[in-house]
Amino acid sequence: MYTSRKKIHKDKDAEPTEFEESVGQALFDLENTNNELKSDLKDLYINSAVQIDVSGNRKAVVIHVPYRLRKGFRKIHVRLVRELEKKFSGKDVILIATRRIVRPPKKGSAVQRPRTRTLTAVHEAMLEDIVLPAEIVGKRVRYKIDGSKIMKVKIIAMELLKLFL
Repeated sequence: MYTSRKKIHKDKDAEPTEFEESVGQALFDLENTNNELKSDLKDLYINSAVQIDVSGNRKAVVIHVPYRLRKGFRKIHVRLVRELEKKFSGKDVILIATRRIVRPPKKGSAVQRPRTRTLTAVHEAMLEDIVLPAEIVGKRVRYKIDGSKIMKVKIIAMELLKLFL
């Protein structure tokens, strides 16, 4: 179990769940067996991992990575997701950077919060993380009478973008 714990760093030294340990073990195995990912995975670790139900009977694995390590994960994103989807057969794998939302300042306070810490900015950045190999080119929000809303996101694959340039 020491091997999987090396790949998981939780806040306040909390104990990782059984599923998080299985994801950590999968990352450790990839580091030791896959030569092309070995050097890139050496210094990378995760914060948490959750398994969620998606439409129908499909499941997805959402892996939260530290914000400071997101560039390292983005560099190997396509290969890492492909290998993790093989390990967790039939499940989609999503890597999301852990970001912090700061509440608005009180009235009369001179302290300004950074734009990157607002709720809207954090949610937009998470959406970019979800569609990562692609790039978002348009968004539309449709508000229904019952108060619900549907967001339609248009993306373009980076491979197609390179063809046009």
